[in-house]
Amino acid sequence: MTDRIPLAGVIGSPIAHSRSPVMHMHWLATLGLAGHYIPMDVAQQDLERVLQTLPRMGFVGVNVTVPHKETVLQFADQVTDRAGLIGAANTLTFRAGGGIVADNTDGYGFIENLRRGAPNWDAAAGPAVVVGAGGASRAVVASLIEAGVPEIMVSNRTRIRAERLREDLGRRVRVVDWSQVRNVLGDAGLLVNTTSLGMTGNPPLRLSLDGLRPDAVVTDLVYAPLRTELLQVAEARGCVTVDGLGMLLYQGVPGFERWFGQRPTVDEATRRAVLG
Repeated sequence: MTDRIPLAGVIGSPIAHSRSPVMHMHWLATLGLAGHYIPMDVAQQDLERVLQTLPRMGFVGVNVTVPHKETVLQFADQVTDRAGLIGAANTLTFRAGGGIVADNTDGYGFIENLRRGAPNWDAAAGPAVVVGAGGASRAVVASLIEAGVPEIMVSNRTRIRAERLREDLGRRVRVVDWSQVRNVLGDAGLLVNTTSLGMTGNPPLRLSLDGLRPDAVVTDLVYAPLRTELLQVAEARGCVTVDGLGMLLYQGVPGFERWFGQRPTVDEATRRAVLG
């Protein structure tokens, strides 16, 4: 009897746009490992049944995306501290003896991408301004707190979401009115867009960078297009800019290693494969 080929995948709805399958299949091929990574469009009402069924089919884990990141926590047998703090999971591992471990590697992916794209960025040098207060923002803010950023100013079009984030993540978070973001940029060492504004097909992020310091670092979680208008304007001011593709790549590393037993390398070949 031969061993089962390990299976992994990504669940969400919609899911056809996901670049995760290309990334994981590239790593499997590069490392010469047996395995498959499959995109699965899963409706909310089917989520629990799907999570019960996948391990029986040979799945060792899955990534989770919109709209299931928060909901999957209620079906997990173990939730890591960081997933619990953020209130969402993007990586599930199915234990061999049964049970689901829920983790969130988005913050890890964000910080790794930031440090490699802006190696001179100093977390302690000054405040960070984070635009948006959704699930991605929570992961980013938690990772910035862990990295030692002294103050994180969060602004969201719906202020109550930013206030909830502050309540959950603590005293280093300060809420800034959406209309006042441009007025706090002068102190910022880092500006992060965690919204979908600026993404292909979405409205632009309308934010004047006139007050931003030229030595600030600017990063955008949007990676389609790779060079968003925010990054182009920041670059023209002399800022170091970091695109959002690296966050996608680095957040996938821990899950791949758990599921397939080897740690993949994020390199230029990986970026080319994902960009197609």
